[in-house]
Amino acid sequence: MTVTRFAPSPTGYLHVGNLRTALFNFMIARKSGGKFILRLDDTDQERSKQEYVDGIQRDLEWLGIEWDVVERQSTRLDRYEAAAQKLREIERFYECFETPVDLDLKRKKQLNMGKPPVYDRAALELSPAERDALRAERAGHWRFLLNQTRINWTDQILGDISIDAASVSDPVLIRGDGQFLYTLASVVDDTEMGVTHVVRGSDHVTNTATQIQIMESLGFDAPTFAHHSLLTGPQGEALSKRLGTLALRDLREQGVEPLALLSHMARLGSSENVELMHSMQDLIDGFDLTSFGAAPTKFDVADLFPITGRYLAAQEYAAVSDSIAALGVPADKGEAFWETIHGNITTRHDLADWWALCRDGAEPVIADEDREFIAAAMALLPDAPHTDATWGEWTGAVKAATGRKGKGLFQPLRRALTGQDAGPVMAKLLPLLQVIKAKG
Repeated sequence: MTVTRFAPSPTGYLHVGNLRTALFNFMIARKSGGKFILRLDDTDQERSKQEYVDGIQRDLEWLGIEWDVVERQSTRLDRYEAAAQKLREIERFYECFETPVDLDLKRKKQLNMGKPPVYDRAALELSPAERDALRAERAGHWRFLLNQTRINWTDQILGDISIDAASVSDPVLIRGDGQFLYTLASVVDDTEMGVTHVVRGSDHVTNTATQIQIMESLGFDAPTFAHHSLLTGPQGEALSKRLGTLALRDLREQGVEPLALLSHMARLGSSENVELMHSMQDLIDGFDLTSFGAAPTKFDVADLFPITGRYLAAQEYAAVSDSIAALGVPADKGEAFWETIHGNITTRHDLADWWALCRDGAEPVIADEDREFIAAAMALLPDAPHTDATWGEWTGAVKAATGRKGKGLFQPLRRALTGQDAGPVMAKLLPLLQVIKAKG
């Protein structure tokens, strides 16, 4: 059975970069009838907060990304300690005592000498007495001892990957304060939870190489890996600097519709055109991991709003009736209101503006040369209530009385009634206008 997972840290809110990883793993699991795990990487007890856990789950629920089980790494510390002890027993784990300042000086020295900034394994040369002395001064951190050979795997997006372990620092798996880091916790969880496919960002490629060796040393087989491209801003700039404005909860507040966002993210960076899908199942059925490339992928939040507009324009009244009722639109006018304005909104937020126009009227926009024409036209406008036929009958009478026709007839009337140059079909909108300020 295919098993995938999404493993966010509850130290902040989900953003579009997180969503891409979550969505890919979710669709892989659902397309094969497999299992999707929401795994909270909450080993950092200081930064992990329940409000972020709640926020992550709320965002996924909003999008319709449903998990089969929730796991919390904070409840599995004993499993990570058991793995660490096994690594010690097979002499693939060693204690180090360099401070961050020490390590930074080493890196700078190596770079100045034209060497790669790889940890020099100085801790392996310490005698037992030296270790005891250092341990008395400060807590040590623990590194995994890499076999300095090539690490190879076939990535489902990047193709064949080969990394020379000699060019990679032995990874720190336990910090000096005792916190288990992602690299070890993820290895233990992926193997013990039966994860078969891991899809994540291409910034994890080197991490994947070290995890493969850790898995092998613990006697486990590695899952299938795929590393998707990283998102950039619309000009190719680093998206990481803007993630604070691209949280999913912020997009939700801006009115982006879930299926519009999912449709965009499910194709962005692939060889397939982005198109609005009608359901989550359509997204799943059309998902093909092999269609994605390795090049950085440009993301522009502005692209989400035209898709949202198209999504809303295609919705039946029942899908938006609650939003319309919440504005105070009378029940007997709700459906007519939606059918009139649905093609002229970008997000649900626009509903309020259109209902305000219908309820309160609009300030007329009348050009100086049209003032006499508008006055004559308003004198011919029948009293409410108006019907779908009123606009045609009225404009016919105005045409006969003034001789105006075409754009010269219709555009000034629209501006006088709505204050706008464009909008819904006036024959449908006129019966909804409860106040017409141009009539005086």
